[in-house]
Amino acid sequence: MKQVISSVKRKPYERKRIAVLRMELDYELATLYEAMEMKDEEQKGKSIKRLEKIREELLKMKAM
Repeated sequence: MKQVISSVKRKPYERKRIAVLRMELDYELATLYEAMEMKDEEQKGKSIKRLEKIREELLKMKAM
């Protein structure tokens, strides 16, 4: 119930940004999977760093 109320209180741009972050998260997870399959350590590291940044931003958005 709290999630429903907080999502209604969010401004439209915040809701859009969260949606974009979720799409970026999915894309980066797919990229990480491919890098792991191909044993590409460089891309794997880049993906992990990007995933950490996305996670931090999502946590900040949820805390608002």
